Amino acid sequence: MEWSIHEVTRFTGTTSRTLRHYGHIGLLEPSRTGHGGLRYYDEDALVRLQRILLLRRLGLSLPAIADVLAGARDVSDALRTHLALLEQEQDRVQRQIASVRRTIEKKEGGEQLMAEEMFDGFDHTQYRDEVEARWGQDAYAAGDRWWRALSPEDRRVFQDRSRQLIADWTAAAGRGLAPDSEDAQDLARRHVQWLGTVSGTERTGPGKEYVLGLGEMYVSDPRFAATYGGEEKAGFVRDALKVYADRHL
Repeated sequence: MEWSIHEVTRFTGTTSRTLRHYGHIGLLEPSRTGHGGLRYYDEDALVRLQRILLLRRLGLSLPAIADVLAGARDVSDALRTHLALLEQEQDRVQRQIASVRRTIEKKEGGEQLMAEEMFDGFDHTQYRDEVEARWGQDAYAAGDRWWRALSPEDRRVFQDRSRQLIADWTAAAGRGLAPDSEDAQDLARRHVQWLGTVSGTERTGPGKEYVLGLGEMYVSDPRFAATYGGEEKAGFVRDALKVYADRHL
């Protein structure tokens, strides 16, 4: 039995763009391609997709998922791999918890803070493989240089703007605003301005394809969708950004 790409997107909530991307990088090939290039997926492909989506929800990058799927020969091997990854994540979270606790204790006790202790378990390079797989090594290197060059205050301002935008988007989606409404378009304008502070876009601003691509990723990537309160609300962000891009970029 086979299912078309349209059927798979309907009952998994995954976009056709995402499935085609998985196929392009060799992560999930269709069982066959029919008339007009329509892709079909059999039971084995759906089982593989299920595992991919579960691993994505664990926060694994696409190259890491490919390694996991390639390395597991049977169910027991796959479960052991999953367990090892969960234990690694548990260790990282425990290190972060201990780091924050030390910071609180030292702040309240009037002790000197040690930077290497404050950021144990925090790693902004954790998505390096995924960024390089999607946009190339130069894109990651440029972004990494940009971030490292920012002062602590500049980083704080950037992150504060990000958090405020997320909160405002979530509230707007909860109000049931239309993507082309005045308030939604004001949010889209602020969002694009914020994107313009990121490395590579400072001079010319983010282009239309850049904004549209990010909007699609906000929906297709479970981590981004969760940030905006779920796929439906992330879809509101995507649609509002598309309206803005079509009008102004």
